[in-house]
Amino acid sequence: MFLNLDKVTKVFKTGTFGGQDLHAVEDVDFGLTEGEFVSLIGESGSGKSTIGRMILRLTSVTSGVIEYRGKDISEFRRQSLKDYYRQVQGVFQEPFSAYNPIFKADRVFRNVKDEFFPEMDNGRWQDKVQDSLGAVGLNPDQVLGNYPHQLSGGQLQRFLIARALLLDIDFLVADEIISMLDASTRIDVLNLLADLKEREGLSILFITHDLSLGYYISERAMILYSGRILEKGVTEKIFRNPLHPYTKLLMASVPRIDKKWEEVEAELEEKQSDIDSGCVYRDRCSFQEKCKQCEEARPELREVEENHYVACHAQEED
Repeated sequence: MFLNLDKVTKVFKTGTFGGQDLHAVEDVDFGLTEGEFVSLIGESGSGKSTIGRMILRLTSVTSGVIEYRGKDISEFRRQSLKDYYRQVQGVFQEPFSAYNPIFKADRVFRNVKDEFFPEMDNGRWQDKVQDSLGAVGLNPDQVLGNYPHQLSGGQLQRFLIARALLLDIDFLVADEIISMLDASTRIDVLNLLADLKEREGLSILFITHDLSLGYYISERAMILYSGRILEKGVTEKIFRNPLHPYTKLLMASVPRIDKKWEEVEAELEEKQSDIDSGCVYRDRCSFQEKCKQCEEARPELREVEENHYVACHAQEED
């Protein structure tokens, strides 16, 4: 695998004097191949951004291993870590916080040159900048030399993607990168990512809470709940044939034009339960009367059809 996560867990210390453990991510397994576009889908607080930050080495792993091209990223130091960031970069939800408001936007490019290309002459560097901006559909004359507040959210987000392309990266963690953009700009950024994948061979982990975006853009998808992957596989199979009760609940929650939202909410309430069990989805599962194993053990991901995995005891019984 190009990138592989093996039993990755992240535990945060909470409470007074750090006396309590919060399992933000638990036993997460997945891999990406080169040039693949994979969506990680989950609601707020599910742990999806924590996974992205662990891949980027912005948050440490409590247990488990993240490997890039067969090497444990936790062992990268100095030059090897710098080489890792030449190939792996992230773009996050809120583009404005990535810029210092007192400096012009192109300062982020100069920082890249100073850190990664100090020996490159200015002529070659300017050509590289022009190419990266062109790749994301930005006119250098309209963005270089401007302050962040003079650019739109879409321009700032494209600018950050162009910064990543300056490093000739192989893998991009795109964490909710369009959630703060207006509707007309969202589709442009999505199409940009798809174009970069096809043209540059870029591998992308697309982190989102939006089911429709995951379906639109990715080849494979993973459904995350309470820090655990409940279902994963080929995107088309998951969306056409959701097997886990949580995935089914998500699909049912998508707004429909043929029903009032109050009717949909009433239907969803009937599917939810307060029963306590060993499964992370125990209190909302509609299968609790049928499946007694959930009271004692957490289900593991199991392949139910080719390239379609689900963690559900009820599916095992079926």
